[in-house]
Amino acid sequence: MPMANHETIQHPDGRVELRPEIAEQISASPLYNSDLAPVPVARRNWTTYNYAALWISMAHCIPTYILSSGLISAGMNWWQALITILLGNTIVLIPILLNSHPGTKYGIPFPVFARAAYGTYGSNLPALMRAIVACGWFGIQAWIGGEALHTFFTAIIPRWPTLLGGPIAGHAPTEWLSFLLFWGLNIYIIYRGMDLLRRVENWAAPFVLVMTSLLLAWAIWKAHGLGYLLTQQSKFHTFGDFWAIFIPSLTAMIGFWATLSLNMPDFTRFGHSQREQAVGQVVALPTTMTVFAAMGVMITSAAVIIYPHMKADELWDPMKLVGQFHQVAVVAISMFTVVVATLAVNIAANVVSPANDFANAFPKLISFRTGGLITGIIGILMQPWRLLADPSGYIFTWLVGYSGGLGSIAGVLIIDYWIVRHKEFALGDLYRKQGAYRYNGGWNWRAVIATLVGCGLAWSGPVLTKLGISIDFFNKLYNYAWFVGFGAAAITHLVLMKVAPPQSGLQAEAAKERGFPAT
Repeated sequence: MPMANHETIQHPDGRVELRPEIAEQISASPLYNSDLAPVPVARRNWTTYNYAALWISMAHCIPTYILSSGLISAGMNWWQALITILLGNTIVLIPILLNSHPGTKYGIPFPVFARAAYGTYGSNLPALMRAIVACGWFGIQAWIGGEALHTFFTAIIPRWPTLLGGPIAGHAPTEWLSFLLFWGLNIYIIYRGMDLLRRVENWAAPFVLVMTSLLLAWAIWKAHGLGYLLTQQSKFHTFGDFWAIFIPSLTAMIGFWATLSLNMPDFTRFGHSQREQAVGQVVALPTTMTVFAAMGVMITSAAVIIYPHMKADELWDPMKLVGQFHQVAVVAISMFTVVVATLAVNIAANVVSPANDFANAFPKLISFRTGGLITGIIGILMQPWRLLADPSGYIFTWLVGYSGGLGSIAGVLIIDYWIVRHKEFALGDLYRKQGAYRYNGGWNWRAVIATLVGCGLAWSGPVLTKLGISIDFFNKLYNYAWFVGFGAAAITHLVLMKVAPPQSGLQAEAAKERGFPAT
C-alpha cells in the first residue's frame, strides 16, 4: 500500500496528484514549467478510444507500409515478413505498457519520469538520446509528407516538377519546396498544442484505414488478383540461413517503436485510468502494424501486374505508385490521405517527446513549442532523404543501430520503477533541486553507468569493426542490440542500486520527510 504523505492526493483508482498548494510552491523551481508539470486528475480525460486511435494513426504511415519491402528484399517471403513484424510489435508492447504506468499514475511526462532513476539533471542523458532519434524520425516523416505534397501538386500542375528549374542535390526544387511546406504544417500544429493533436488523431485514424482499404480493393480489382508476391518463395533453404536474417529483422521491428517504449508517459499522463490506456494500446498496436504492413504487401503485389514497367523500389513507394494514376481526383484524394497519415504520426510520435525532452534540459528557457521547433530544425539537418534511399539500410542500419541505446534506457527505467522503487515516487521532489532525486549534483551515476554498459555491449560489434578489430561474437551480439542493451542495463542498474544505494545526506532526508524511500 502506498505510503501517505502531506504533498499528494491519492485517488481510489491509484492515480496521484499534487495538492494545489504544493503545485503552487514548486512552480518557482528551475526544474518546472507548465508543459512538464503533473497533469491534474481532472484533466486526465483520454479514453480507450483515444489511445487506440493514437496507435492506429501512428501505425498507418509510409514507413510501416514499406517495412515488409526491406524484409522481403532481404530474402523473406510475405508471411515470414508479416510474422516478424507482428512478433516484434508484440514484444515492444511490453516495455511500452510498463513505462506507460507511471504516466497515468502521476500525470508526468517521460523526462520527468526519468528524473527518478537518473537524477534531476541526469535525466537529460536519456531524454536527449531519445530526442535525437525522434528528430531523425521527424525528418523521415516530413520528407515522406513532402513527397506526397509534391505528387499532389504534380497531378494538378503538370509542369510542377520543372517549374523552378533543374535538380538541386538530386531533387527538383519543387520537391524541396514541398518538403518545407509539409514541415511548416507540422510546426503549425505544434504551436496549437496537445488538444488539437488529439482531435487530429481521432479522425485521422479511421480516415486513413478506410482510404487504404479502398486502394487495396482497387488494386485487387485492377490486377484480377493479388499477383506473384504471395506465391514467391523464401530465399532461405535452411533454418540457420533464416535465423541469421530473422534476429536482426526482429530487433529492427522492436526498434521501430523503441522510441515510444520510452516516452509513452507523454501521452498516458492524460489517461482516464490505467485500464483504459492499457486496453487501447494492446488492441491497436500489434494488430494495426501487421494489418497495414499486409496491405502494403498486397497492394504492391497487385501493382506488379498493373504497372509492369515500374521498378521494384518504385512499386513499394506509394507516392510513385499513385503518381501512375491518370485521374487528378484520385491522385489528390490519395495524396491527401498520405499527408493526413504522415502528419498524424509525425506530431504524435516524433514531436511530443523531443519537445518535452528539450524543455526538460532548460525548463525556464525552452517551452514545448520551442522544443518542437528545435526538433524540426534538427530533423532537416539529419538529411532524411539519405536515410530513406535504401530500404535495407533503413532497417538494418538505422533501426537496429539506435535500438541498442534506447533498449538500455528502457532497461534502467523499468527496473528502477517496478523493482527498485515499487512504483512509488515522491512526486513533488521530481521538480526540486534539493529533493529526493538530487543524488550527486543532480546525477545518479548508477543509472548512467548502467546505460553506458548496455550501449557498450549493444554497439561493441560495429565500433570494434570501425577500429579495425573484427570479433565474431560481438558482431553477432549487435543483431540482438535492443535485447542486449535492455538486459545489460537493467541488471547493472539493479546491482548498483543494491550494492551502493544512494542513502546518504540531503537525498535520504528529503525522501524520509515526504514519506517515500530514496530507493
